[in-house]
Amino acid sequence: MKLHRTLVQAVIATLRQIFEEGLYADKAVEQVLKQNSRWGSRDRRFIAETVYEIVRWWRYFLEIAAVETPVSDADYYRLIAVQQLLSEEELPDWQEFKDDAGNPVDKTEVLSKAEKIRTIRKYRESVPDWLDETGSKELGETVWTNELAALNQEAKVVLRVNELKTSRIQLQRLLAEQQVETFVMDDYPHALILQKRQHLHQLAEYRQGLFEIQGASSQLIAPFLELQEGMKVVDACAGAGGKSLHIASCMKNKGNIISMDVEERKLLELKRRADRAGISIVQTQQITPAGIKKLEHIADRLLLDVPCSGLGVLRRNPDAKWKLNPEFLQTIKQTQQEIIQNYSEMLKPGGLMVYATCSILPGENQEQITRFLQSNKNAFELIEDKKIMPSDGFDGFYMAKLRRQ
Repeated sequence: MKLHRTLVQAVIATLRQIFEEGLYADKAVEQVLKQNSRWGSRDRRFIAETVYEIVRWWRYFLEIAAVETPVSDADYYRLIAVQQLLSEEELPDWQEFKDDAGNPVDKTEVLSKAEKIRTIRKYRESVPDWLDETGSKELGETVWTNELAALNQEAKVVLRVNELKTSRIQLQRLLAEQQVETFVMDDYPHALILQKRQHLHQLAEYRQGLFEIQGASSQLIAPFLELQEGMKVVDACAGAGGKSLHIASCMKNKGNIISMDVEERKLLELKRRADRAGISIVQTQQITPAGIKKLEHIADRLLLDVPCSGLGVLRRNPDAKWKLNPEFLQTIKQTQQEIIQNYSEMLKPGGLMVYATCSILPGENQEQITRFLQSNKNAFELIEDKKIMPSDGFDGFYMAKLRRQ
């Protein structure tokens, strides 16, 4: 695609928001596209794809371009030059793509440097030193190398069919009529996977609540709870409610779901989504110590989809690896243990609790369950746990099912 100054400037402005102002990549891209609604689909796709590619390969491109942070405007142009040349695109004859002597960026030099540093994993897979060391230590060299490569592949767009309103076959047919082609996989009975990335929020089927956009691995959590109609379920870290809505669908909208979160704005979004989906059994509640105490021993099922590093979903959130740091990882592990220790009191004897993360690190997963069981001997038993790795094809997730004695 021929480069246009306006689009390149928009890419640079978006990258500045991500790396200098701390804005999440999806929000930054959404914002720039909303501010320039007259751009056509091709231009919008160029902006989104170029921004995400540079974010994903940030360290790799910095090393090839010999650019150090903080990054100047001239540096951003050099990074875009590297990205374009590695994508086998031609650079326009712009001053911004030349050095002080007026020489254009040397394609042969870029390709040679790229090939040379690909032998070093932290550059090849574009991760910070500390994260490369942590992943290698927790997972082992071979597994970490494989999973990092998988995490740098583009994420598939996955839909969850709202079976309260339609069936997978019917929705697949309705979408095909609008040139949205999908395929199914047997291991994900509620999912439709897009053949190619498309914007779907404008579709009538979305507005009517026939589907939600929800990752395939995330869709395995609700069935893991062994739900039955009429149960009382607490989703204690509900966020905007994707799993709460799936739980309600699995229960055929019969029973009671208490969806909790610390942020009221997320619970308001959950209510809007529940209305669109035709779900009436979800009630929302902000988390407070008094609220948890009041719900002691009431839940047949308890879902703790706890805050985590998000390393399992770097495919869709590549900027997370630049926002994370070792201190945050230690803090979040402490938070996870506090949540499972305190929130588990809401589960009734004989009930099932699922602890889940979208991380692939044992320190956030198996080790947290081991710590919990050691401090709650004879009170809980581990029934089953499951880890889904990015190399399996979708997001990395962990889930552990425990029964209260």
